[in-house]
Amino acid sequence: MSLATLLQLPAFVMLAIAAVCLVLAIAIAAGGRRYRGIAGRRYRSGASAALRALVALVLLALALVAAAGGWMLRGYRVLDNDITVLGVAAHAQGPKHWTVDLSFPDGKSRTVELNGDAFRVEAMVVKWKTPAMLAGAPPLFRLDRLSGRYDDASEEASTTPTVVPLAEHDGWDFLDLSHRYPQWLPQVDTTFGSGAYLPLADGGHYTVSLMRTGALVARTDDMSPPVK
Repeated sequence: MSLATLLQLPAFVMLAIAAVCLVLAIAIAAGGRRYRGIAGRRYRSGASAALRALVALVLLALALVAAAGGWMLRGYRVLDNDITVLGVAAHAQGPKHWTVDLSFPDGKSRTVELNGDAFRVEAMVVKWKTPAMLAGAPPLFRLDRLSGRYDDASEEASTTPTVVPLAEHDGWDFLDLSHRYPQWLPQVDTTFGSGAYLPLADGGHYTVSLMRTGALVARTDDMSPPVK
């Protein structure tokens, strides 16, 4: 994975900041620097040690906050342009039963099974209030789930749904925090879900993109057979 791709991952950026703060805290706590007064005189050893300890504690606190932020943002990516978020290849295994190969922008892949006439992909998008946007905070998103969809709603209601989680977390994340404690994240303007679906065809290849507006769009690749 390239550095440019890594920089699109808020979790990587936050963890990198946490690592830098932790290294600086350790170096300062070890007494790697001497502090001088404005007139160039050295502080007495007690004052110097206290100052180093204070700075080290502040850096350690920043490291912990950044690490917690990175953990909460795992699975999110920056939405700064129209981007491809998922590739889908379908293979029929029986009537309305499919094996689906998923390919992600970071090179990872998965094979899952779906039931239905179509596939549906959903994502969650986070947008910021104007002050945060002016400060350079980009919208964020994470893929949420893939599911099978029936053309006949009554048929879908009478069958067991097939749902595949796509979110890269197994506990609290940024959205959970913003929903439960909105006062902690006052610059979050809105969080919303976006979805798109297309009919499945044996040998079909599809591309799912997320627009800058936060809308998911699913397209059939040229190599796909026509849907009957």
